[in-house]
Amino acid sequence: MDEVEVVVAHSERATLRVGDVFLKVDADRARLDAEVEAMSLAPVPTPEVLWRKPPVLAIAALPGTTLGRLGGPSTGSPAAWAAAGAVIRRLHDAPPPPRPGRAGRSGGALAAELDAECELLVTNGLLPADLVTRNRRVAQAALRPWTPAFTHGDLQIAHVFVDGDEVTGIIDWSEAGRGDALYDLATFTLGHEEHLDDVLAGYGTDVDLDVIRAWWSLRSLLAVRWLVEHGFDPFAPGCEVDVLRSRM
Repeated sequence: MDEVEVVVAHSERATLRVGDVFLKVDADRARLDAEVEAMSLAPVPTPEVLWRKPPVLAIAALPGTTLGRLGGPSTGSPAAWAAAGAVIRRLHDAPPPPRPGRAGRSGGALAAELDAECELLVTNGLLPADLVTRNRRVAQAALRPWTPAFTHGDLQIAHVFVDGDEVTGIIDWSEAGRGDALYDLATFTLGHEEHLDDVLAGYGTDVDLDVIRAWWSLRSLLAVRWLVEHGFDPFAPGCEVDVLRSRM
């Protein structure tokens, strides 16, 4: 009998692996619906949906390995990172789905959330005031008008699988929808700035690097407290707090 591997688990959802099958358990049925819809629409490789019985979604494992993880060593050749950039561009060029995604929050809503979160980070003693203030200033550049694109919404490198220099698939589409394309690029390169040039070479168009850096700061500021409260460690080497420190 195959062992059950806990891939990730917290109070909102969990992902288990049993042999060549991933079981996603999500208390929010709308997220499961959004994930299945996004995978059916995305013009890029995605896992095969085996069955769905809320709150569980079963998908087939993808061949290959991920490009790494936040806080860990990155893997893959420059060509593999460029291939990922080309696949991301293909996604962004597709007609956007009707529903807004994680990357589609308005500038006003983000600014209000960010201001409240920055205050809590300092008040609760999680981060020093100067670190928060500096990164809040950097994050401001992300709060600008953008053209809606088909975005993944949680495009961590752990969600992109490659075999050699070929992308074999992208997983975890529950945050997908209409949104800011640069949010995806920033999420994908968070903590791995050294691969940004490779990704953009594959992406094939100029982007505003100040906005990418702004999203690194914004995403990290919004994530720190949630990660701590859910048993993760944003203070680990190479993770969110180090990303914030790199902007000082």
